[in-house]
Amino acid sequence: MKNCLIVINTHKEESLVLGKKISDYLSTKDIVSSKFSFDGFSEEYPFEGYDFVVTLGGDGTVLFAARGCAKLGIPVFPVNLGEFGFIASVQKEEWKRELDLFLAGGAKIVQRSLIGANIISAKDGQAKFSAYGLNDIVVSAKNALRTIMIEVSFNYVSLGKFKADGIIISTPTGSTAYSSSAGGPIIDPELDSLLLTPINSFSLSSRPLVLSPKGEVELKILPSREHESILTIDGQKPIQLHDGDYIKIRQLPEKVKLVACTAEKFYEALQSKLNWSGGPHA
Repeated sequence: MKNCLIVINTHKEESLVLGKKISDYLSTKDIVSSKFSFDGFSEEYPFEGYDFVVTLGGDGTVLFAARGCAKLGIPVFPVNLGEFGFIASVQKEEWKRELDLFLAGGAKIVQRSLIGANIISAKDGQAKFSAYGLNDIVVSAKNALRTIMIEVSFNYVSLGKFKADGIIISTPTGSTAYSSSAGGPIIDPELDSLLLTPINSFSLSSRPLVLSPKGEVELKILPSREHESILTIDGQKPIQLHDGDYIKIRQLPEKVKLVACTAEKFYEALQSKLNWSGGPHA
């Protein structure tokens, strides 16, 4: 380990201060570090040539690094300065101990699945956009308080036509994010799967589905009163969709490597952040 990139979340004041502390500490171990400022949205992924990446922020900062590091095989060391920290599981008071453990080769490194989306244009049948993320892919109406019609199939088997605010396809990692807010189940990150969660479906019979990670989900935008729909990956800038467009969603073969994101820390986060106590005063 000779080169490190430290991702600074510019919305977190303590991120810059902690970034300098970590940079100074790494220099004592003959590790050269660089800094990258992240404001929540970036089309630049400057991770080439680094041995590992440290993120200072919340889960959104980790999602950014994961998208850039997965295909390069670069491990991400996520320090939590955010509210929840389901993915950024290294707490700020323990960064030095966890970093020492990682540099000594003793830290647990888990591999998390990503999902990718290809948008097939209704006009010419050609792929017009592709991207991937760690949390989720969301197809929804562009405007709030609007429903759209989506035909959903899995491995070419129809699951029906959904009239809803949208559809979320998430990884187990993303099951604690938007999908959970929409009523989806929380899935242990070590359980490989795809999760389909309708958003405010017009039918009470619509329920979340846990699907095989080996299959392909296909969403088709059907004509409806709301003519503007969008696709969003990991909460980034939305992509415009049109009636008749297909979105093909699959798990990627590449995995993102996350340092110290153990099962113990995941369930500790569920208890502390979601107030799981098991008692009547939860």
